[in-house]
Amino acid sequence: MLAPGLHFVATPIGAARDITLRALDILRDADVLAAEDTRTLRHLMEIHGIPLGGRPLVAYHDHNGDSAGPRLIAAMKDGKSVAYASEAGTPLVSDPGFELSREAIAAGLTVLTAPGPSAVLAALTIAGLPSDRFLFAGFLPSTSSARKKALAEVAPIQATLVFYESPKRIAATLRDMAEAWPDRRAAVCRELTKKFEETTRGTVAELAEAFADRSVKGEIVLLVDRGAPEVASEEDVEAALRRALETLSVKDAAAEVAQRLGLPKRDVYQMALKL
Repeated sequence: MLAPGLHFVATPIGAARDITLRALDILRDADVLAAEDTRTLRHLMEIHGIPLGGRPLVAYHDHNGDSAGPRLIAAMKDGKSVAYASEAGTPLVSDPGFELSREAIAAGLTVLTAPGPSAVLAALTIAGLPSDRFLFAGFLPSTSSARKKALAEVAPIQATLVFYESPKRIAATLRDMAEAWPDRRAAVCRELTKKFEETTRGTVAELAEAFADRSVKGEIVLLVDRGAPEVASEEDVEAALRRALETLSVKDAAAEVAQRLGLPKRDVYQMALKL
């Protein structure tokens, strides 16, 4: 018997067999089923031989959360188990389940997850880029000016950057990236786990050239390596220390600034003593 509450279920991003046994158990035993796309969930259940059996199947997406959410919360308050499945991949990652999660938590209800497929993690696995730190930045803006502004904001982050992108915009996005980061290593992962899966690796400039006149289809994950860390000037360090010294001791201020700017603690401490 499935415990009352909200059960998030990760679903395949391509190959239907990429689903966990626990996820299948939850889909079989839940009192209520909810999904971003009920047709996709129904088809997945049919593939794996799980009958709906007269259970409620509720669509929950960006356009009906105000009406569907209270219905699902009420079911959980009545002691029922609700399974929510994204259209593909892990719920809450570029997925409307976030608001449902917040509402359930606010109501004091149990929220659990059956982890599984994720396009972000799948792409990180095969991209050949550092995975010790990464930032999932979602979809970039559709206009070039807004996209360049968004890229400038994430440029200094010392982590592999992960984006979702439309096949219609991948060429324009790579072109904008190449203006700012031509030499950074990158990878375009397309149609992960599907029949025509493809990963193209190279510098951003090389990828921009490769996709400039190419028509592509399918879902894309775009990954870009971190840039070289920016070296703070002496003036920057001094300004940071003055701000830190307003609330911290010399030792603590030096430690905080050194960590934030990636500088040797001893050098920053000596500068703090002079101030």
